[in-house]
Amino acid sequence: MAKKEDPKDKGKGAAKPKQDKPQAKQPKQEKAKAKAAPVEAGERKVEEYDPNYVPRMRTKYREKVVPALAKQFAFKNPMMVPRLQKVVVNMGLGQAVGNPKIIDSAVEEMRAITGQQPVVCRAKKSIASFKLRENLPIGVRVTLRKQRMWEFVDRLISLALPRVRDFRGVSPRGFDGRGNFTMGLKEQFIFPEIDYDKIDVAKGMNISFVTTARTDEEGRALLRELGMPFRT
Repeated sequence: MAKKEDPKDKGKGAAKPKQDKPQAKQPKQEKAKAKAAPVEAGERKVEEYDPNYVPRMRTKYREKVVPALAKQFAFKNPMMVPRLQKVVVNMGLGQAVGNPKIIDSAVEEMRAITGQQPVVCRAKKSIASFKLRENLPIGVRVTLRKQRMWEFVDRLISLALPRVRDFRGVSPRGFDGRGNFTMGLKEQFIFPEIDYDKIDVAKGMNISFVTTARTDEEGRALLRELGMPFRT
């Protein structure tokens, strides 16, 4: 007689379906390498400045300017020594009223000089006598800070100002009474980044140095120690 099958014995001999083994966890070092490695060459993020890079003018300020000013004004704390906060480069273009294309060339030249994308300034109100309409572009402006600020000041003092024709020094009359200084340049091609053959119109600009100085004397001493050739 055939034995009856016990319901408990059902499925004992049947092969169980194979389950996928969980994937082994990727080591932390390999994960870090995967994140660091770009997927494609074009997708790699390039830093604007090396985090270990220190501009030459910044090093000069720390090593030479700070001790000199601390001794001159008897500052007890190095944090009291005046420093540069920002540099604002402004190019006014009244000729843009009759020739709007001059704004495009000004943007390209300002970008080449400062290494930063400029902001287009527009008229806030209409003035009939100047044929000026509201919201019409009339200039470009750039505000520089940190590395770009120090690099620009270095190139201005070391390269651009010595190329000014019949240069006799910078006028010290541009201080505002609170340690900030503004100077004017008549031509943009004194900067080596500008190609003289591609210039359509000579464009002047104002350069403002905003400092933490409390007086004009402190601001003048700061810029003089950085190398600004003030006229005597």
